[in-house]
Amino acid sequence: MMQFTETPLVLPLQQTIITTTTNNNILTTMTKHSSSSFHHHLPRSSPWTTTTGSSLSFPPSKSSTIGGGTFGDANCMEQLLVHCANAIESNDATLAQQILWVLNNIAPPDGDSNQRLTCGFLRALIARATKTGSCKMLTAMANANANADLMIQTHKYSIIELASFIDLTPWHRFGFSAANAAILEAIEGFSIVHIVDLSSTHCMQIPTLIDAIANRPEGPPFIKLTVAGATADIPPMLDHSYEELGSKLVNFARSRNVMLEFRVVPSSSADGFSSLIEHLRVQQIVFADEGEGEALVINCHMMLHNTPEETLNVINMPNDMSPNPYSIPSSSSSTSSASNRTMFLKALRSLDPTIVVLVDEDADFTSSDLVCRLTSAFNFLWIPYDAVEAFLRQGKQRQWYEADICWKIENVIAQEGVQRVERLEPKSRWVQRMRNANFRSASFSEDAILEVKGMLDEHAAGWGLKREEEDLVLTWKGHNVVFATLWVPA
Repeated sequence: MMQFTETPLVLPLQQTIITTTTNNNILTTMTKHSSSSFHHHLPRSSPWTTTTGSSLSFPPSKSSTIGGGTFGDANCMEQLLVHCANAIESNDATLAQQILWVLNNIAPPDGDSNQRLTCGFLRALIARATKTGSCKMLTAMANANANADLMIQTHKYSIIELASFIDLTPWHRFGFSAANAAILEAIEGFSIVHIVDLSSTHCMQIPTLIDAIANRPEGPPFIKLTVAGATADIPPMLDHSYEELGSKLVNFARSRNVMLEFRVVPSSSADGFSSLIEHLRVQQIVFADEGEGEALVINCHMMLHNTPEETLNVINMPNDMSPNPYSIPSSSSSTSSASNRTMFLKALRSLDPTIVVLVDEDADFTSSDLVCRLTSAFNFLWIPYDAVEAFLRQGKQRQWYEADICWKIENVIAQEGVQRVERLEPKSRWVQRMRNANFRSASFSEDAILEVKGMLDEHAAGWGLKREEEDLVLTWKGHNVVFATLWVPA
């Protein structure tokens, strides 16, 4: 276990210069004693007090500079976070504490979007330091200061609250619109449709799909909806059992003259949904014997990235968790060493689905290096903060919204092994995985694209849509956010 070295911290009253070298870049932070605090002070019992008992503080950010920019600048905040992460990883408790205190003063939890984002990373770094080391001064700082409170108060949503939460931005609605349009086209002519919904949003996509299916000219098919029972508390969390949720969906479908069968299969992303795959195999055998054909739709919405991939070392897995729970016939000698993510996709291919929809966030959180993950997360997760800054003011909705983002930040930064479930991969890597699993990409129709564009018209002007070959990508101010891809067996 990592151990911090605790060296006495002496901060001169008039001036402190923190200098550290990383990749030949020198970070020099000049802090001067001031009688007025920048945002708030730590308690007098904090290690951040001078020998005279007065707390050190910073002048306003416009006069505090680092590397030529202001402390309040996002680039400078990112530099401070990177240097702090390096200090924590190298067991330099004194430097880590100094930078954490700087961050604590310039990134209040009620500041602008960049400050609130940085505050989330500050909390995550303290959580990592207290989990992996034995630095009592860092622990004292965490306990003494509400700004660094390690308890993230995530909210469990009612169904109505979750629906309203999803409607705030196109973050999820983009994938819903693109997927539903593609699914409608793929199931044309089928009287039985089996939808496997692997979604982080607890079937919130399904009511709109049921509405569209109900209006099918040839009449609605019989729908079987299978979901993986939630085994981990990953936001957004639902304050209802899946049995309750299923009952509501069945009643809603009945009101639209659609027959719906809802089934929950206890299954976990930790082992690549192996029990779900086995259930689907058995179901296929049963229906093959009965001679009934059905369309098999696999809808993957921002959940597959929770499945372990190659950077999760097998030695970090619990003893009762097999690194490869699948038994798919293969002549390849590398099968036994493949990740659960790879094996899950191969298992999907063996089911010969009618269509697979894969929607996820376009970022890379898989690096085994903390600083790489931090940089990638910081340069992606500013988007959800920025996207709601103009219209989502102080209130419960923003607290819930940002608490879920902070949970993601802490999972990326503070957790390791199987506990680190936020393992996003960019679209290019998912495309290669799908091709390696013997899928070929399919294009979204013009009707599907028009559907997505119509949905985006309901939101702020910063959101955009672009096509990358056969795929669709949601953007915010030109930056990739979420991708949607379609796949069929090759």
